[in-house]
Amino acid sequence: MTDLYEYELEKSARDLIEKSLDLKEEETLIITADTESDERVVNATAAAAFAAGAKPLVIWNPSPLGVGKDADPMLPVDALEAVLKEADAWVEFNNKWLLYSTPFERAMEKNDDLRYMCLVGLDVDMMVRTIGRVDREKLDEFMQKVTQLTREADHMKIKTPAGTDLEFDNNPKYPVDCDAGDASEPGMFFLAGQIAWTPELETINGKIVFDGSVDPPVGLLDEPIELTIEEGKVVEIDGGKEAQEFERWLKSFDDPNMFRLAHISYGFNPGAKLSGNVLEDERIWGCTEWGLGYISGHNYPPDGIDAPSHTDGICLNSTVWADGVKILEKGSIAHPELEEFKEIFEK
Repeated sequence: MTDLYEYELEKSARDLIEKSLDLKEEETLIITADTESDERVVNATAAAAFAAGAKPLVIWNPSPLGVGKDADPMLPVDALEAVLKEADAWVEFNNKWLLYSTPFERAMEKNDDLRYMCLVGLDVDMMVRTIGRVDREKLDEFMQKVTQLTREADHMKIKTPAGTDLEFDNNPKYPVDCDAGDASEPGMFFLAGQIAWTPELETINGKIVFDGSVDPPVGLLDEPIELTIEEGKVVEIDGGKEAQEFERWLKSFDDPNMFRLAHISYGFNPGAKLSGNVLEDERIWGCTEWGLGYISGHNYPPDGIDAPSHTDGICLNSTVWADGVKILEKGSIAHPELEEFKEIFEK
């Protein structure tokens, strides 16, 4: 008997290596994973890299108890930095991610040629649905248009059926990152299907209601978590037990920066479904996602937000206005310049 998606997995790994990373012969690929990662995904990716003539090196580490800098105490920080400084490309499959950790920061700062691909917690099923079965070229075309509409907008408004209702201004000096799966040039990249940016944080006011998942610390939500936002900061958290768990987790760091909004993202991967894995959840078609805590200087120039960790929450079925014109309505394409893509991605 074959394993789940045995043949599809090989194609998906090749798509990642050859089409997304454009890995060349003799290039060094570092693959990091922890004891919660999917071994089949790790091995398939290493095999695809080796078949392409590259030199894969797989690094496994015990799963930390936290993510970002909160993972530092359980990481061989200096050793990871030393390896990543010499890599051409790095794919992260860690379930407890190294993104925003000290080794990550040092690697991105000291290795100008590094192509980093964040695929945290990716399993076989997800890899096939969100990489192997996605028309990346058409998705890129669609997402570039949404990115342009967003980048050119001065004022944004977002509502959801669950109760999200807030407005904010964009800063034209801040980047709008379009992750459509192309990681062929140096930089930081993520699974295809996300457009992320940091607004003018002090202008964000209103309500955010997470009704999909929050990771860390909760995962899939049984009931919504409502955040009251004033000038880009969470001033009140309402809801049931999961809201209380979320608030306790934020307070446990004893750092006010954990209550600051860091970024917003659109989700646009047609293969994504609500799973509890933040990598996938924040790419559910038509969602918006908010991050709190740490953010790099790239996204929020010049210094970013220095916080001990980072969390992401999902708002499903979002309606989004850019300068008064709808881009999305309850998670579906609404802008007239995007109509041609409805038939492709919203069948």
